[in-house]
Amino acid sequence: MHGRGSRTSVPLVAGLVLVGVFATAIGLGQSVGLPGLPSLPVVGDRGMKPSQPVRISIPALGVRAGVVEVGRADDGSIATPVEDPVGTAGWYGLGPTPGEPGTAVIVGHVDTASRAAVFQRLGELKAGKLIEVSRKDRRVATFTVESVERFPKTSFPAARVFDAADGARLALVTCGGEWVGGDTGYADNVIVFARAT
Repeated sequence: MHGRGSRTSVPLVAGLVLVGVFATAIGLGQSVGLPGLPSLPVVGDRGMKPSQPVRISIPALGVRAGVVEVGRADDGSIATPVEDPVGTAGWYGLGPTPGEPGTAVIVGHVDTASRAAVFQRLGELKAGKLIEVSRKDRRVATFTVESVERFPKTSFPAARVFDAADGARLALVTCGGEWVGGDTGYADNVIVFARAT
């Protein structure tokens, strides 16, 4: 959603929330999660070799954005991109790179206090649409959307997002639903689940 002028402290990304794994984003440029967030496992022998993502394209939404690596914040949580929230998404660098076996996770801001941000329209994406992630090795990992789902922040589906099954998967995460303010920000998470094409 677009930012609301009445906000004085705006989470730039949906809180990736799961009790024991994630907490909500609590302010501009702040991190998401609780201490102890694990590195994501990589299993299986299919897929591309590791190579850092540099750009994400979602043609159906008109999204073409840079991708920066994010890791853990000082408290052990997932950090969120703090520079250029309108045009940049963050790849969780402690997990697989897009195209590797396992699930690569990319988070994106939904809005700022004054503008829509990179994943503002993520909830409009439909199953069957393509997502392309350009990598440093000049290869493009292409994914087909399997589902676009909304979850209350109290019910973050960690087992699905961090699926370590064979094959390359991608999870895109942002916030959505009603703006409730406070430490929660938006009421829900919007998550796109996709599989390598």
